[in-house]
Amino acid sequence: MPAASSCLLPLPLEGDQYVVRLHVGPAGQVADPTLPLAFEPFLYLTPAHLRLQRHAGLLLSFYLEDQDRQLTVAQLHVAGEAGGGTAQSPWQAPFGAVQLAAVAAVALRAFLEVVHAQLAAQGLAHLRLRSYPFAYDPAGSALLTHVLQQLGYAIPLAEINNHLPLAADFRARLHPSERRRLKKCQHQGFVFEQETPLFLPLAYEFLRRCRREKGQELSLSLERLQELFSQFPQDYFLFSVRDQAGNWAALTVAIRVNSRVLYNFYPASPLAYNTFSPVVLLNEGLHAFGRANGQQLLDLGTSTLPEGLNQSLLQFKRHLGGVPSLKLTFER
Repeated sequence: MPAASSCLLPLPLEGDQYVVRLHVGPAGQVADPTLPLAFEPFLYLTPAHLRLQRHAGLLLSFYLEDQDRQLTVAQLHVAGEAGGGTAQSPWQAPFGAVQLAAVAAVALRAFLEVVHAQLAAQGLAHLRLRSYPFAYDPAGSALLTHVLQQLGYAIPLAEINNHLPLAADFRARLHPSERRRLKKCQHQGFVFEQETPLFLPLAYEFLRRCRREKGQELSLSLERLQELFSQFPQDYFLFSVRDQAGNWAALTVAIRVNSRVLYNFYPASPLAYNTFSPVVLLNEGLHAFGRANGQQLLDLGTSTLPEGLNQSLLQFKRHLGGVPSLKLTFER
């Protein structure tokens, strides 16, 4: 494995306002930005999280620096194996791609042209970018989509993501059927709780059983989940709904993506509790938690399964009052 290296690269633009700082090294050796970020980074795009996205190849970190303002105005972290042909962002996270501040389209395009040239030099001619939902940054997402399409990127996957605006009243947005189920849970003595991470082994088995009832598997191992809770104790949370006997009726892992976004990552409930739909109460609790912490949206995720769109899951999120937005994957 080659040693890590860093360099500054000029942009193909007039003037010297912008440069690209490139760090190339083995996975796990992620360079922090030299200049302060002009935006709050999403958790998955922080060096600390990237160091845990382990793989056998290289990680190339590109930082677009505005020399006039002395700020980093865009970042992209790309994983690939030198000479392997394909690079991707992220390696192991819900999303990667380019996070950016307010920057001119011409500068963003020049930044990406430098990215392409450097990837080609590593034998990585194919790039796949799984971006964040438009709701996270509508203006930035629109600009990025525009520039990527100018550069010849295709969109092989367009997913529907749903979120709840935390400024709005949770119950006011519920479909009448879900409001009835919520009242039913409360009448039966169900309660929302934040659980200690010490319960993770038991919670993991609960989540796995629930997924298997629906013919699905968990994407993370217990060891990986425990590592994330250990490394990011302020960002990973375990929440439950318990019935009046104290048994788990629903569970989820929630992630603080940044100060604005709380992500309902791993919601699950046994089929035996379907008549109560305790996941509605679970989401009400998450809504209250996020709101109390000053966040602005609760991300409910996509409704995409390996075999395609899960229509019943999409309808459930709409019944919760979910607001749809696009989550795009780009390829070139």
